[in-house]
Amino acid sequence: MSRLIVVSNRVQPPGDAGSGAVGGLAMALAAALREYSGVWFGWSGQTTGQHTGQVSLQRQDGVTVATLDLEEQDRQEYYNGYANRTIWPLFHYRVDLSAYERSFSEGYARVNARFAKALAPLIGDGDFIWVHDYHLIPLAQELRKQGVRNRIGFFLHIPWPAQRLLTTLPNHAELTSALFDYDLIGFQTEDSRSAFEDYVVKVAEGEARGRRMGAFGRTVEVGVYPIGLDVDEFEASAAGEVAGAEFARMQASLAGRSMVLGVDRLDYSKGLEERFLAYEQFLQDNPDLRERVFLLQIATPSREEVTAYQDIRARLDAVTGRINGAFATVDWVPIRYVNRTYRRDELAGIYRAARVGLVTPLRDGMNLVAKEYVAAQDPEDPGVLVLSQFAGASEQMDEALIVNPFNREEVAGAVAWALTMDRAERVRRWSLLMDGLRRSDVRAWRDAFVGDLRGHEPPARRIAS
Repeated sequence: MSRLIVVSNRVQPPGDAGSGAVGGLAMALAAALREYSGVWFGWSGQTTGQHTGQVSLQRQDGVTVATLDLEEQDRQEYYNGYANRTIWPLFHYRVDLSAYERSFSEGYARVNARFAKALAPLIGDGDFIWVHDYHLIPLAQELRKQGVRNRIGFFLHIPWPAQRLLTTLPNHAELTSALFDYDLIGFQTEDSRSAFEDYVVKVAEGEARGRRMGAFGRTVEVGVYPIGLDVDEFEASAAGEVAGAEFARMQASLAGRSMVLGVDRLDYSKGLEERFLAYEQFLQDNPDLRERVFLLQIATPSREEVTAYQDIRARLDAVTGRINGAFATVDWVPIRYVNRTYRRDELAGIYRAARVGLVTPLRDGMNLVAKEYVAAQDPEDPGVLVLSQFAGASEQMDEALIVNPFNREEVAGAVAWALTMDRAERVRRWSLLMDGLRRSDVRAWRDAFVGDLRGHEPPARRIAS
């Protein structure tokens, strides 16, 4: 019987992915692996003095977890370097923050080759391989070098950039051509799929015919697979004891005020500085609402070794201090800014207590916080989601208040509207959003991608001349 082999940069065992994981990737992959017996392969997160290629295997919840240690040089060049200082900023439209260094690209190629060499012996006849995200774009190419002929799919969780941005990358053709060693490529949104097609046709001088694209002498199937929540699991978590206690704690702290909530990883792509400035605009425009509302921003620290992340943290500290200094009173602080990690069940209780969910990234592949916020609401008295037009979720969540995060007046106006919206309109919008979450949940995402990956005979890999 064929298995599903999931490959990601980091591995989080399925049993740990429920209440503790804030990120959507771990939650979604755990749901997939609970359904399909298989293997989850990736970096252990640990470093070793010398790379040995030894794979650590353990069995948990019906899934074989296989991990590999990396050298410190690998971590710096592959992870902190090419993945997070080159690809991440570029794919999030921050060319100004992208660092192009030869050692980064060499480390990226080296680690992908090491992953492939360690993974290949674990692959059996008929197994299907599902590779995740920007860390591992060349993995199929490296697996093919190891003689692997199984079907391999790739899913990109972050946006694919416009072709004019991608061509600023010195080795853009090499990176993109590696994707054509996959059998199936999945994107979060039509916008990303279209940008990829634009590159294939205009830069690579290839062709696009429906779901098939050809370039670099090969063809690949391309589709859009918007990731969703495990709605049932999240609702169960939101109804649990931990979420209930956190909700009661937040209700007590509101002191009769309304809460606007932001929950994000501390990252320049999330638009936190622009969000704070928009909230400042809201306070200036609505003096009657001052002291009746506050913004709680939870910003989980990440990638603290990367200079750009140190810079954004320092700027946010400064902006928060300035706004609080200008507007605070002896018994009210307009912004509560928290840098720590919360469990998902704790967040569910916090979401439920918020009158407004403020999700305003400058560029995001999907953003599951928007979906979690909706799923956590009280059906009888739900809050309102304010959502960036540049989050992938905006393609599915029309009933949210869609805003341009670069326009502080527009965001401020949406927050004011959300705070004063009557209950009937809030319930109407929430009901439609929840219907969408249920139709496009994590199972629909999983089944669509895996079904397409497993459901076809291997295609001819050469374009007919």
